[in-house]
Amino acid sequence: MKEFVTVSEAKSILKSQKIRGGSVHLSLQKSLGKFTASSVLAPMDVPSFDNSGMDGYAIIWDEKGEGREVVEVIQAGAKPDFVLEKGKAVRIFTGAPVPEGADTVIPQEEIVRTDEMIFFNAQKFFRGANVRKKGAQCKVGWEVVPAGTKITPGTIGLLASLGIREVPVFPSPKVSLILTGDEILDLGNELLPGQIYNSNGPALESYFEMLGIHEVKIYKVKDKASEVTKVISEALENSDFLLLTGGISVGDYDFVKGSLEQNGVEQLFYKIRQRPGKPLFVGKRSEKLIFALPGNPASVLSCFSQYVKPCLLEWMGNPQAWNGPSYLPIEKDFDKKIPMTFFLKAKIDSGKVQLLPGQESFNLLPFGVADGLVEIPQDADHTEEGSLVAFYPW
Repeated sequence: MKEFVTVSEAKSILKSQKIRGGSVHLSLQKSLGKFTASSVLAPMDVPSFDNSGMDGYAIIWDEKGEGREVVEVIQAGAKPDFVLEKGKAVRIFTGAPVPEGADTVIPQEEIVRTDEMIFFNAQKFFRGANVRKKGAQCKVGWEVVPAGTKITPGTIGLLASLGIREVPVFPSPKVSLILTGDEILDLGNELLPGQIYNSNGPALESYFEMLGIHEVKIYKVKDKASEVTKVISEALENSDFLLLTGGISVGDYDFVKGSLEQNGVEQLFYKIRQRPGKPLFVGKRSEKLIFALPGNPASVLSCFSQYVKPCLLEWMGNPQAWNGPSYLPIEKDFDKKIPMTFFLKAKIDSGKVQLLPGQESFNLLPFGVADGLVEIPQDADHTEEGSLVAFYPW
């Protein structure tokens, strides 16, 4: 039960949990954006028959290039039931099956045709030219999509060409989000003195959507210990991940930590040597992770970016869930006096990191234009202009 850990310690603890959802089979369209849970093997040869790669004429190759009589026409989708004889040719179109006996296709633009005879320069071609052979792309049993592959429209097109209708993937988790606070008011209502609009809810919901997580249950609860405890109990029964915002510091109305403990949540760590988001609580019950985020908007989004997001991606089978940041030069010097890791809102301008004004944890204005967060390490008192800094896009 660790308290006041460093950023690297917090991430190491989370990586060690190795929580991942079980695999499911989804239709191709519903699998878009998900990651394959196992390899996908080709159930057939592709192409499944020899076919023409050009509009032209199918022939039996020889080097003489003598004229040939055109005896048939084969269109795409046809089923030729004859054997081509030597000295004969068939008019053929792209994708059409090459008849038995034929081994070469001469493009129509290289043909001189007179009545039912064709002529061409044999020196320009070779046996097998413009014929796509059966199994040339892949053969039965080949691995066509490795495990851990993100399914794109291209992946779906490939699998459809193989006749595959369903694919094994890691599903999206069921998530519950509990928003605490007497002062929070939903959009569309008139603010009264002492109230603020609910910004954390819409911000986190959009973050879930961006990650491909659509099954999110939202709870709003007042700052009352019994009510917080009851809602946590319900949410834990119906979700794979539980997130809470607010009520996790040390104020008189911060009931979340105690309510989580009453619901059997084991503390993995509480408080991190960082700004914003110092009073972050992370716990576990069975195979479920629980994140109690500080209520300030900057703390919520920063903690989500650094800790919640990679855990969600790992659960969904993303092999790059914990990939490190990119490193870019900082535009201006930055100094800090506190030995804590700072996560600062930043914008990318001409390949450089520009720190934005208004870095206070309550200030949402810089989030309106920020491209992501810059990490300034705990022991870095002075960061000089042009130094490479870690940058995390949203």
